[in-house]
Amino acid sequence: MSEPFLIAEGMTGGYGAADILHNCTLKVETGEIAVIVGPNGAGKSTAMKAVFGMLKLREGSVRIAGKDITHLSPQARVAEGMAFVPQTSNVFPTMTVEENLEMGAFLRRDDIRGTMEQVYTLFPILKDKRRQAAGELSGGQRQQVAVGRALMTQPRLLMLDEPTAGVSPIVMDELFDRIIEVARSGISILMVEQNARQALEIADHGYVLVQGANRYTDTGEALLADPEVRRTFLGG
Repeated sequence: MSEPFLIAEGMTGGYGAADILHNCTLKVETGEIAVIVGPNGAGKSTAMKAVFGMLKLREGSVRIAGKDITHLSPQARVAEGMAFVPQTSNVFPTMTVEENLEMGAFLRRDDIRGTMEQVYTLFPILKDKRRQAAGELSGGQRQQVAVGRALMTQPRLLMLDEPTAGVSPIVMDELFDRIIEVARSGISILMVEQNARQALEIADHGYVLVQGANRYTDTGEALLADPEVRRTFLGG
């Protein structure tokens, strides 16, 4: 049996002397949505940054499509098919929507127009506002720009750090619908999300982290149905 598309195994590390992650393992299959949830300070975003190479691991490994990328820089990981959308400062506010999307294709040497049309099909509002500065958009629209820019790299793995932070419930539902569409196109998704219940509803797999370690790992459906997970992490 072949291994998952992404496997980050036994990740231990942090900033300076203190470890934040403790033997943390995350896996994502091709075209799947995997969600990392847990209380504040659980190491969710740290785990995501470790997968992307922004955190040096003391122990553990990261492989994508069977290739060991543990020691590659974040930029080299982009070349291997990873794209990372941070929670904040994820657009160039003075650039137009279209210029932001073009910046996402900085590593490419082919014609990017087809990919840009795919982004506009996924997020029609961006086509309407393509000449507008990204900083003038609403929070939800800026998130669409950030995700669209990441998709311009033609990633095989899209990583999203709290994509629905600070947006309304209606915008959250819409973003989740678009994320499902991206996964259906064959792109793997790894997502950190504070809205745990809603995120697990769309997740193929969920990881509940506590103090930088795996506490529960199962399908999204099974985690939602687990009384202990619901009582402890989902508010009953």
